[in-house]
Amino acid sequence: MPSKRQQRHVLLRSLPSPKLTFPTILFLVVVGAWLVLFVSSALRGSTRAQPPLTRERVQVLSKAGGRIKVPPESPLRSKIVIAEVGAKEVQRKLVLPAVVEVNPARSVRVLPPLAGRIADLNVRLGSRVTEGQVLAVIDSGDLAQAYSDAAKARSVLDLTKQALDRSLALEPTRAISVKDREQAQSDYAQAQAEFKRAESRLKAIGVSTDQQEQSRLLPVKSPISGSVTDLQVGLGAYLNDATAAIMTIADLGTVWVTAGVPEKDTALVVKGQSVEVVFTAYPDTVFKGQVLFVSDVLDPDIRRTKVRIAFQNPDVRLKPNMFASATFFAPRQMLPVIPTAALLLREEVDQVLVEIEPWVFEPRRVETGYQEGDQAAITQGLKPGERIVVRGGVLLND
Repeated sequence: MPSKRQQRHVLLRSLPSPKLTFPTILFLVVVGAWLVLFVSSALRGSTRAQPPLTRERVQVLSKAGGRIKVPPESPLRSKIVIAEVGAKEVQRKLVLPAVVEVNPARSVRVLPPLAGRIADLNVRLGSRVTEGQVLAVIDSGDLAQAYSDAAKARSVLDLTKQALDRSLALEPTRAISVKDREQAQSDYAQAQAEFKRAESRLKAIGVSTDQQEQSRLLPVKSPISGSVTDLQVGLGAYLNDATAAIMTIADLGTVWVTAGVPEKDTALVVKGQSVEVVFTAYPDTVFKGQVLFVSDVLDPDIRRTKVRIAFQNPDVRLKPNMFASATFFAPRQMLPVIPTAALLLREEVDQVLVEIEPWVFEPRRVETGYQEGDQAAITQGLKPGERIVVRGGVLLND
């Protein structure tokens, strides 16, 4: 019986011998080379120094105080620029769009005295008129009725006056009683009141009770000298609403230029302040004026305050609804001025880094009045002479 060793030998001889093909050999060579490169690279990396950090470190002296110190060996010192805060006399300019408006105190709405039809229209929109000029003629039946009422009142007045005179003449002879004389006096007083009412009615319409030739045609005259800035009727139109204006006459000898000041800039505009206005129609001319009126009410829709500037306009160069640009000049004042690059925005608040000791900085909140170019005027938080980081502060504001 064969031994176990002989049995294993027979079993191995019975197995098929492996055949190494060319692709198999090539694969084994590539894997071996890769393993050799990986091991050698790992060995070299362990003996090489660690790469530098992408952001240099600074030492925080006090988290509670928020102070930041830059150590002498820190490369940040070469990237940070520190400068002294300077002071400058500045004058804030506020440039706003504006529009020319009619002065309401010098504007009149012409209302129809009576209902009727426009028989004649003598003006057009934009026409210049003088006081007393006939603007239109209304054919009105109410005017004829008013004349008739006045004539009746005058006739009754004459009759009652004659009756009263007879009563006074007959009373001493006792031909009439005291009661009849008192009744005549009462009738005469009532006739006087009625005649005055009819006369006042004609005066309100604009005609005289002494007019010999009474007519249905009523002339509408201009109450002031000025320009027709609004025209609501045409020839042949029928008027039946005594509250609806026929037209508007405005004296344009003085006009308003109105601008809307944003809520945040309201404090920069005061009455009497100097203003320069340039109109789109006259771009090469600067009109100088002063603030006449600052509204006490803020428009809730646009969040702006109305400001008006008055201009004399004898030649009517400035016409209602013209566009303009108004520049308001705030009073001059000395303010700290810093580069805008020194401002750091943190939690929606402007901050600067103030040097309280050599290379020791403290964040401080500041309020910016306005920015002009690359300079910012500071209204609160800084004083001239203090030293701040003007460049590279973002490296410290972590």
